[in-house]
Amino acid sequence: MGVLIVSTAKELLLPFFTALGVIVGGALIGSFAAFFTEGSPLATMNELARTIKFWAILVGIGGTFNMFKGIESGVFEGQPLALLRQLLVFSSGYLGALLGYWVIVTLSGGE
Repeated sequence: MGVLIVSTAKELLLPFFTALGVIVGGALIGSFAAFFTEGSPLATMNELARTIKFWAILVGIGGTFNMFKGIESGVFEGQPLALLRQLLVFSSGYLGALLGYWVIVTLSGGE
């Protein structure tokens, strides 16, 4: 039972924190370009966080092929738990990207 909980937690936390890290790291490091171009680092952080949110979700879930395979097995092979698991993994990546976006918007003073 304990191994199952740890495995499930890892399967959900990995996409969450990966998507969170893509947003926060990408926006922070990408805003360094504003120093070299004499732009606003805070505005650049907001723009980058907004534009890479979709890609952070994809990176968080590990690409799309495995996800579509899990959805296919859930729908066409009658495995509802596989479908539920893929939806939870996607939701985890989405929530991580959303939290990362919120952190960047909050740190940079809002939109």
